[in-house]
Amino acid sequence: MNDIVSFGYEDIAADEKVERVGEVFSNVARKYDIMNDAMSGGMHRLWKDRFVRLVKPQPGEAVLDMAGGTGDIAFRMAARGAEVTVADINQDMLDVGIERALDRGMDGLVWSCQNAEQLSYPDRMFDAYTIAFGIRNVTHIDKALAEAHRVLKFGGRFFCLEFSTMTWPGMKQAYDLYSHKLVPQIGKVIAQDEDSYRYLIESIRRFPAMPEFEQMIRDAGFTNTRVEPIMGGLVAIHSGWKS
Repeated sequence: MNDIVSFGYEDIAADEKVERVGEVFSNVARKYDIMNDAMSGGMHRLWKDRFVRLVKPQPGEAVLDMAGGTGDIAFRMAARGAEVTVADINQDMLDVGIERALDRGMDGLVWSCQNAEQLSYPDRMFDAYTIAFGIRNVTHIDKALAEAHRVLKFGGRFFCLEFSTMTWPGMKQAYDLYSHKLVPQIGKVIAQDEDSYRYLIESIRRFPAMPEFEQMIRDAGFTNTRVEPIMGGLVAIHSGWKS
């Protein structure tokens, strides 16, 4: 029998999730960046800037940006001289990223269709592994973390930017109202896709809380783990090292 995993608030068989998540991101790929601006008021750009500053990509370093999709994180790291491989399970998202890279004259990035749970790369290949707003969409988070650990060199670093659980008193209720009621409507107007954005919001609610996810990172073998909440935990940056 298949194990059961979450798809938003729905519980489904694990072997269904890849296809259904794939449909979501194929549907939203062309409007993904516009929707990020609309949903966050542009703040996602500041979060990503902070994320990359913490990663500290260095010239010549090999970095795997998993679930890199449209290239937002990869462009920032490549500008610092890192040799970035952008991986994503969804080719439609990668196609948008490739087009954006061409528009920017950035031809040094490597683009690869990859499943985070079964990477095709050899052991100890990368100096850093990044994943931004993607890990909550994988079917088995523990398998993705294990793969991240496997492909990192000794001394390599793992960084994850993800939505989390807001802890600011009074703000949680306001955010819940905004996200559940307004975000799907924004998706309907801008992306002509209410259902995909309803799933994306529900997937945030099903994602482990910060302490639980940090423990999962430790369980995957990472040391010196750390979590930095942003805006009271609306989003969080998790990190760890392969020692």
